[in-house]
Amino acid sequence: MFEVYAATPEDMGPGDIGKHAARAQAMGFDGLQVPDAVHDGLLLAAMALSATQTLRVCTGVLLAFPRSPMTTAIAAWDLQKMSGGRFELGLGTQVKANIIKRYSARWDSPVPQLREYMQALRAIFHSFQTGDPLNFVGEHYQLTKLQPFFNPGPIDHPDIPLIAGAVGPAMTRMVGRIADGMVTHPTNTPPRYIREVCLPRLQAGFNRAAEEGDAERARRFKLILAPLNATGKNDKIVAAEWEKLRQMLGFLYSTPAYWPSLELFGWQEKGEQLLDMTRKGEWQRMPEIVTDDMLAEFVPRGTYDTIAGELKRRYGELSGRITFPMPDDPQDDVLAAAAIAELQAG
Repeated sequence: MFEVYAATPEDMGPGDIGKHAARAQAMGFDGLQVPDAVHDGLLLAAMALSATQTLRVCTGVLLAFPRSPMTTAIAAWDLQKMSGGRFELGLGTQVKANIIKRYSARWDSPVPQLREYMQALRAIFHSFQTGDPLNFVGEHYQLTKLQPFFNPGPIDHPDIPLIAGAVGPAMTRMVGRIADGMVTHPTNTPPRYIREVCLPRLQAGFNRAAEEGDAERARRFKLILAPLNATGKNDKIVAAEWEKLRQMLGFLYSTPAYWPSLELFGWQEKGEQLLDMTRKGEWQRMPEIVTDDMLAEFVPRGTYDTIAGELKRRYGELSGRITFPMPDDPQDDVLAAAAIAELQAG
């Protein structure tokens, strides 16, 4: 029923990612998502691919705007070639303050800017594969020079999937129109939100793509669900994970960009309370705002022998790809592998 991708801790660095990827492959995961947060996502992807033979690896998600489309295209092309077609390029925008103040990069209009970025990548990939002149001229990106010396040349698997993260309505519609897939943010993964908000926005994008001549985009499109899972080998561990995710949701929902899912459930005041706590520096009190009812909507919960059934119940009719956490203790890999196999079996 599901393609199952392993999640990777955002603080995992180059020294650990190879072993992490090899574990994921041995456990039977279809793929691995690597972050681009504390460490460089492209470097992590290269090391994960080098440590495996069959595992697909997706950046989830690589920050686009601090990187030129050309530098990203070259890295993606190399990763696709060296892995024999196992690389997927996940892209995202982050938020304005981080792009400007942390990366000193341009933030124009994020939706059209990311749309052009993906279109530019496809233009570059086309030139790499065919040798045709590069001539992409947009509002945000202009790429008009690619001498033969700098062209890495054709590869066996040139159709690198472009997957994007999206939260807001305009971005989600654009991703449905342009991208090959979308990865949900954990705050936007409750089944009700996917059904009532996300899927209609994506369908609007699919309709626009069909009007522009790409009637097959909806069929090819991969919706990648990334829920926060509270799971483990026994109820005690599950309860501990549940409390960790209470803290995580408190932190996430202190950001107004993630409030739409709170609004759907009538909990917008929770976001406002959490934002106020960040202003006062009351970080330790934030989990108090996240109730059990909120956790139940946002976080699937169960031991390894029950979590697959819970995920199927929530998401089985909504998507064919899902992320799943790796056990903290490798001794639990066999138990987690059984849950993964159950998810894959349908």
